[in-house]
Amino acid sequence: METAAEENTEQSQEKKGCFECCIKCLGGVPYASLVATILCFSGVALFCGCGHVALAGTITILEQRFSTNATDHALLSEVIKLMQYVIYGIASFFFLYGIILLAEGFYTTSAVKELHGEFKTTICGRCISGMFVFLTYVLGVAWLGVFGFSAVPVFMFYNIWSTCEVIKSLPVNMTASADQICVDIRQYGIIPWNAVPGRACGSALADMCNTPEFYLSYHLFIVACAGAGATVIALLIYMMATTYNYAVLKFKSREDCCTKF
Repeated sequence: METAAEENTEQSQEKKGCFECCIKCLGGVPYASLVATILCFSGVALFCGCGHVALAGTITILEQRFSTNATDHALLSEVIKLMQYVIYGIASFFFLYGIILLAEGFYTTSAVKELHGEFKTTICGRCISGMFVFLTYVLGVAWLGVFGFSAVPVFMFYNIWSTCEVIKSLPVNMTASADQICVDIRQYGIIPWNAVPGRACGSALADMCNTPEFYLSYHLFIVACAGAGATVIALLIYMMATTYNYAVLKFKSREDCCTKF
């Protein structure tokens, strides 16, 4: 009986030890950095993937509807191809940068102290943490510009779509008025003024709005803009996390000073 009681006590202590270990591990997770990483990966994936496909659809619409001469939109085509290559670089960079920031968040939590003994900071460690703070702030400002830039094609496509809705709302017997409603893409400055035809009117404009290329590109630009906004929010969270981590490492690098942010 005593042996059975001792075994039960040992089992309960082992279970309690495992439970306490799990609680300590969960307490050392940098939740802010983890949420920011998930949000950053999701936002960048939406921006890069949807933006890439939407740009390809935009070229198709321009070639078929607004600029039949390839030389008129040659520069725009080269710029869009360059932007598509830049998108590949952005996706790769943020995948790596997000993992690095998440790792930096883990290594500045109390879990490091509890698992590896004394937690002491060095000048090199504080400099690296400060570099992450500076780089994250720069990227945050840059992505604010990207977010604003990604709203431009959404605005353009919305104007075209709203014009098509006006044409659809006209009575059937008012074809003359419908032909006078046009969208001149040259006014946005993306193709030169001598581009032919340069604009779409009436039924041709309505047919363009019903094409899969227009519908898909319009909605993908909206999703890409939303992805850029999500990335901005993720970088703001990263800013708070890295700034807090740096402040703790710099001013409280003594015992029981580790951050869980």
